[in-house]
Amino acid sequence: MKASWDIFCSVVDNFGDIGVTFRLARQLVAEHDMQVRLWVDDLSAFVRLCPGADPAAEQQMQDGVLVCHWAKAWRPVELPDVVVEAFACRLPAEYVEAMQARQKRPLWFNLEYLSAEDWVSGCHALPSIQSSGLRKYFFFPGFSSKTGGLLREAGLIQRRQAFQADGCAQRAFLERLGIVPQSDTRLISLFAYEHPGLGSWLDCLAFGERKTHLLVPEGRILGDVQRWLGVESLKTGDLNQRNALTVQVLPFVRQEDYDLLLWCCEFNVVRGEDSFVRAQWAGRPLIWHIYEQDDDAHWAKLDAFLELYRVGLSEGAAQALADVWRHWNAGQDMACSWNALEKHRAALASHAQRWCLEQALQDDLTTALVHFYRNWI
Repeated sequence: MKASWDIFCSVVDNFGDIGVTFRLARQLVAEHDMQVRLWVDDLSAFVRLCPGADPAAEQQMQDGVLVCHWAKAWRPVELPDVVVEAFACRLPAEYVEAMQARQKRPLWFNLEYLSAEDWVSGCHALPSIQSSGLRKYFFFPGFSSKTGGLLREAGLIQRRQAFQADGCAQRAFLERLGIVPQSDTRLISLFAYEHPGLGSWLDCLAFGERKTHLLVPEGRILGDVQRWLGVESLKTGDLNQRNALTVQVLPFVRQEDYDLLLWCCEFNVVRGEDSFVRAQWAGRPLIWHIYEQDDDAHWAKLDAFLELYRVGLSEGAAQALADVWRHWNAGQDMACSWNALEKHRAALASHAQRWCLEQALQDDLTTALVHFYRNWI
């Protein structure tokens, strides 16, 4: 009999939370033969990731996952074998009471945000006794064998490598999105939060030695791009050229197509958590625009990852990378740091490939959760 899982997702940052939980749910179904309900409080965000989904449906099947609207007025449901509380969202009080009342209680995970900080490995998979008497396990994604690893579907790296070696497949995919880059032009993707210093980076691309085709999926950065271009509006399909830089606005695409987009690009700028992980699996150099926190806790997370990621780079390349990431996340002028980074393109490209393969040696996050459950029972 299939084990049943409930995953709860409260949409906080538009797409990051639902992006992670939907990937997790699909992988549990496709690779581990689990029965999964995904509870989402904002189905409009889910529909952007899964075109064809119904934003008004109380329940719907998508890729084998039963996606349920998590309404404020909770209705009793049959409890599963495993409960995943994603990113510290609060389960309905009635649901927790039902867990407490059941003789065989579900395994309860709190799936935490991704972090490379040292303390994570010491807290990973530890239980926490709740006031209700229930036991909740804190599960931390991460970059070492002492954490839960990263979301990665079976065969992902092999599919990516085959796609990147197939020029015809790349051209066909790009043409499907209306992208026809000129010869000798590099592709860069830009999916980021607002950035006051973006204009200085776009200036570098526009007046640089290499031609750049910048691919900008719909999102929060469009306002800054629009101001730099000096146009009245930007919409999907718009194409603007400024000297060596071509800027193209893309539609918000489903997760599988976003992977392919990252794989096509020489460099990727990504935001949040889900896109950050997918950019690492692309094996390309990147900038991570981390989600800003009120208490500036995001800086500790950014620096912790940089400390890990830069191992193996030359001193010059490591410093250039750190400067670009910090200037970007501080909203500062990008000219000096980006021009310094450009001198280390080849080294950063090789390093991104090595990092990807090293991370792929670890169990993926979904497999780690399933192994924990099977050992628990």
